[in-house]
Amino acid sequence: MTAASPATSGPEPLKLKRGLGLALGATGVVYGDIGTSPLYAFKESIHHLSEGGAVARADVLGVVSLMFWALMAIVTLKYVALLMRFDNRGEGGVLALMALVQKVTGGAGGWILGVGMLGAGLFFGDAILTPAISVLSAVEGLKTVEALGDRLDAYIVPISLAILVALFLVQRGGTGKVGRWFGPVCAVWFIVIAGLGLVQVTAQPEVLAALNPASAFATLAGHPGLALAVLGSVFLTVTGAEALYADMGHFGRGPIQGAWLLLVFPALTLNYLGQGALVLRDPTFASNPFFGLAPTWFQLPLVALATLATVIASQAVISGAFSITQQAIQLGLLPRLTLRSTSEDHEGQVFAPLVNGILLIGVALLVIGFGSSSALASAYGVSVIGAMITSSLLAVVAVHRVKGRPLWLAALLFSPFLLVEGVFALANLMKVAHGGYVPLLIAAAVVLVMATWRRGAARVRAAEKSNVSVRELVELLANRPPMTAKGTAVFLTADPDEAPASLLHNLKHNQVVHEQVVLLTVRFVSRPRVPDAERVEMEHMAPRIVRLFLTYGFMESPNVSHGLALARGQGLKFDIMRTSFFLSRRTLVPGRRGGLGALQDLLFQFLMRNAARAADFFSLPPTRVVELGAQVSL
Repeated sequence: MTAASPATSGPEPLKLKRGLGLALGATGVVYGDIGTSPLYAFKESIHHLSEGGAVARADVLGVVSLMFWALMAIVTLKYVALLMRFDNRGEGGVLALMALVQKVTGGAGGWILGVGMLGAGLFFGDAILTPAISVLSAVEGLKTVEALGDRLDAYIVPISLAILVALFLVQRGGTGKVGRWFGPVCAVWFIVIAGLGLVQVTAQPEVLAALNPASAFATLAGHPGLALAVLGSVFLTVTGAEALYADMGHFGRGPIQGAWLLLVFPALTLNYLGQGALVLRDPTFASNPFFGLAPTWFQLPLVALATLATVIASQAVISGAFSITQQAIQLGLLPRLTLRSTSEDHEGQVFAPLVNGILLIGVALLVIGFGSSSALASAYGVSVIGAMITSSLLAVVAVHRVKGRPLWLAALLFSPFLLVEGVFALANLMKVAHGGYVPLLIAAAVVLVMATWRRGAARVRAAEKSNVSVRELVELLANRPPMTAKGTAVFLTADPDEAPASLLHNLKHNQVVHEQVVLLTVRFVSRPRVPDAERVEMEHMAPRIVRLFLTYGFMESPNVSHGLALARGQGLKFDIMRTSFFLSRRTLVPGRRGGLGALQDLLFQFLMRNAARAADFFSLPPTRVVELGAQVSL
C-alpha cells in the first residue's frame, strides 16, 4: 500500500503546480487593470469631500468603506462567485455570454443581440480609456519624488505618450514573449502595495472601522448633494472587473478565483485601508495618497513599478480588444479584418493591425486632450458600468434558460447587482458633460458599425441569391455537361443549398466545369472552438461534385488549407497544385430600394472596401485563387 501511494498522489502536485502557474498568469493579465486602480481611485473619491485641504475623519472612513464594499459586492459576489459559472464552453465575456444566450433561445430576441453589441462597444471605449488614465496616473508619480522637485512636471504628457506609443508598436510581436513577465511583475506589485498599506494600518488601526458598511451609508447620508459625485469616483475601484469574466477562457475559473481571493482582493483592501489611514494621520496627503504611502527613498522605485504595472494593465485590455474583434467578426458583427496569430500554443492570442492603429490614435488624443489622470477620471467609468449592466441583463436570461430556473428567481438573484450598478450608472452619468461623453461616443460608433455591417451583409446576401439550388445545378450539369477542365475547383459559398455565384459566372463566361467541384461552406457556431474531429463534414452530390462544410468556433481563425488537409484524411482526393479557389469580388452599386440610408450606405461601402480579402481571411494559397467580379445592388 505504501508503494502505491506515490503513484496515486503523483498527479496532484502536477495539477497544483499547473493551477498555481495559471493563477500567477491571471494575476498579470486579468487583474492588471483593477490592480492599478489604487493609483487614482481613492484620490479622486476623497477629493469631493475635502474642503480647503481638510477632510473629516468620518468621511475618510466612509470612502474607504464604499470602496471595500464595492469590491465585495460587484467583484467578489457578482463576478467571482456567480457570473463565472456561466461560460460558453470555457469562454467568458459579453459576446460569449450573448452567443450562449442566443444558442439556448434559438437566436430569438433582437434585444439580446442589441445588448451584446452595446456591451462590445462599451468595452472598446474602456480599451481606449484604460491605457491613457493608467499610464498617466503612474507617470504623475514623478511629481511626488522630492529629489526631482517640479523639474519633470512639464514632461509628464510627453513621457506618457512615449510609453504608450512604444506599447502599441510592440503589439505585433504578441503577448507571448513578454507575457511570462506579467504575472511575476504584478505579483510583486500586489505584495508591495499590500505591504505599504499594512504599515499605515498598523500605525493607524482606527481605519479598520471602515470595514463596517455603516460608515459608507453615513458618509452618503451626510453629503446628499455630493453622494453621486463620490459614488462616481468610488466606482473607479472596480474598473477592470469585466476582465475576470472575459479572460476566463485563457486561465480557467479556478485560477482566476484563487488569485482574486488569495492575493488581489486582500492586497487592494490593505492598500485602500492604508491610504485612508495615511489621510487620517495627515490630511495634506489627500492630493496624492498612493505615492504618499512610500518612504522618500522608495518613491522613485515605486513610480517605476507603477509604470510597469500600468503598462501591463494596458496590454491586457488591448489584447482583450483584439479578442473581442475576432469574436465579433466570427459572429457576423464586423467585416473581415486582418488578424494575425501571435502564438503557436494559444489560439486566442491574435493581433489586429487596424484595431491597434485606431486604439493608438484614440489613446494619444485622450492623453493630449485631457492632460492629466484627474481630468480623465471624469471620462472613465461610464463605459465600464455600461458593460457591467449588459452582462447582468444577459445573466438573468442565462439563469432562466441555461440553468432552467424560473424567471422571477433569476431576476431576484441579479436584482441587487442591477440596483447597485444602476446607482453607479446614475453617478457616472453626471460625468457625461465633463468627459463621460467620450466612451459613449465610442460605443455609439461601434454599435453603428456593427448594425450597419449586419444590415448591409444581409442585403448583399439577398441580392446575390442565385435562385438556382445545388440539386438543380447537379441535374443541369448531368443533362447538359459542359467542357471539362483538369484539376479541382473549390467554390466558397455562404449558402450551402444555393449554387455559388462564382460557379454560375464561371459556367456562363468560360463554359467549363472542372473534373472535381467542391462547394465549400465555412460555418461559425456559437461556441468558442471546434475540435478537428468535428471540423469536417462532406456530402457527395454527384460523381464529381462534393459539398464540404468546415466548422469553426467564434474564437478561431478559419484556415481552409488546414481544413482541406483534414478532409483529405476523410477521403477527399485532390492535388493542391492542381486546385483553384474561386471567389466572388463584389462591387456595390446604388439600388432602387434606397439601400440602408445615405449615412449607412457610405459606411457600408467603406467597410466593404477595407475588409480583408477573403483569400487572406480564410488562409487560402495565394497563388491558387481566382476572383470573379460581380455587381451587387443594395
